[in-house]
This record gives sequence, C-alpha cells and structure tokens, in this order.
Amino acid sequence: MNQKFNDVEALIRLFEQSNWREISVEAEGLSVVLSKDPNTPYRISNQRGAIDAAPRAVTPASTAAMTPSPAPPLAPSEAVPAGWVAVRAPNLGTFYRAPKPGAAPYVEVGQTITADTEICLIEVMKLFTPVKAGIAGRIARICVEDGRMVEYDAPLFYIEPVA
Repeated sequence: MNQKFNDVEALIRLFEQSNWREISVEAEGLSVVLSKDPNTPYRISNQRGAIDAAPRAVTPASTAAMTPSPAPPLAPSEAVPAGWVAVRAPNLGTFYRAPKPGAAPYVEVGQTITADTEICLIEVMKLFTPVKAGIAGRIARICVEDGRMVEYDAPLFYIEPVA
C-alpha cells in the first residue's frame, strides 16, 4: 500500500501543476478522482459498499482518506489482430509522442522501427522516461492521444512484428 500512497501523492502533485480540470484514475483496486471544481461530487468505495458525499473538490488531504476499492471490470476493448504486440506504459504519467512541444512525433503509424527505437516519453513530476519499442516491426496503432495521462501497464502502441 505504501507504493500506492506514493503514486497517489505523485498524481496529486502532477494534477496540481497541470491545467487539467478533472482526472479519474482506477488501478489495482484503488480509485482516485481529482477535480478543481468545488461542485464535483465524490464517491468513496470499499468492499462493503460506497458512500456518496456532498459535492466538493477533492484535495490532497481528502484524497488520502479514500480507501482502496475493488477494480471495476474491464470494458470490452477494440479487437487487436493476432500477432500484434503491445508496448505498455512503464509507469503512470503523461504520454508524449514528441521529444518537445512543436517537434515531430517520434513515430507514426506505418513506420518501420527497430527494438531500440525510442517511440515516446512518459512524464511524471518533470521526470521523463523514454520508452523504446522493445521489438522490431511496424507501428500498427497508436493507442493514446498526445498529452494524455496513462496508467501503469496501459497499452501505448501496437506493433506488427517484422517477419
């Protein structure tokens, strides 16, 4: 649980520094909703049920009071062709397709890459983690929009391996 607490703290700091109005993250039985709108309702859940509370903004102090809840069932996702390999997020953070604002993206759909090709960055609290493809092939699908928050292990790209 200590790692989850550290992740929540990092998420709160990232949210406070962003221009986002609201974010909701669910991972490994923990659900966190952060909002800069004081009228946003919040919900605290655990195995015994849920408590709906009066509207208010979720702050670092109130977020710490949230308890882990069972992970919701996964929504059916778009079918992925057999043989495609997912490149997954190495950590929670913001997904960037380019090395800096205004620069060309690292990769595009259809581009042939090597296992060592850097394909994106994940940023959390000004720490940028480069992500390499890990497999040679062709970029088949980009799963995340630039500048979006991603959870640990979320698919970022699908690669069609080279035969």
